[in-house]
Amino acid sequence: MSFCVLIPARMASSRLPNKPLADIAGLPMVVRVAQRAKLSAASRVVVAADDARIVAACQAHGIEAVLTRTDHPSGSDRLAEACDLLSLQDSDVVVNVQGDEPLIDPASIDAAAQLLQTRSDCSMSTLAHAIDCVEDFANPNVVKVVLDARNTALYFSRAPIAWWRDGFAQGVTTLPSPAPLRHVGLYGYRVGFLREFPKLAQAPIEVTESLEQLRAMWHGHRIAVHITDHSPGPGVDTPEDLARVRALLSTAA
Repeated sequence: MSFCVLIPARMASSRLPNKPLADIAGLPMVVRVAQRAKLSAASRVVVAADDARIVAACQAHGIEAVLTRTDHPSGSDRLAEACDLLSLQDSDVVVNVQGDEPLIDPASIDAAAQLLQTRSDCSMSTLAHAIDCVEDFANPNVVKVVLDARNTALYFSRAPIAWWRDGFAQGVTTLPSPAPLRHVGLYGYRVGFLREFPKLAQAPIEVTESLEQLRAMWHGHRIAVHITDHSPGPGVDTPEDLARVRALLSTAA
């Protein structure tokens, strides 16, 4: 299994300014993410940055980084440019690890890559795990996914899905059976598709749900899903998230 990990990192963040360089136990967050990714089976781990300060911080800690344009509308566009800068082939597999996931599980990275390499019918792969509390099922910030018999995604939604017939009468007070699935935002891509994706027109359902992966499905691309037994570590979107992750790493040390 040969694949590359790409980590998009942009300096602008409305909720946490200069987020990639936020200090976590003495290291910039993006470096922490890359170090975790290096524990996977990836042959190469590269940060795709929009700012020279991110590149410099990575290089200072032995992490490969490339400088991409600042005007990309999405992380997928940034990754597509990185594939060109790195001269990757269309048949290569890359795994997109978000730059704000300093506790990412290396085994999850391997699972996404391995799944895509065994599913020639799919352009992308991702992960999901069973939801075990009603609050997550009802939370629109927790993205849900439903699958077919081969664990290919049928739909992603912020709504509680799959929904049972009498659910509206009961309200969201219990979980359906079998357990619904939470989508984990880790993606594997074939490079050829990643180059094509930014050129695809936005899909109406993508706009409605604010979920970029629905664009791929709307245009006929399949997404394979690996079901993992555990939930991902907390990501960092806010100062409160940053404090929580700092505390977790401090306790682990």
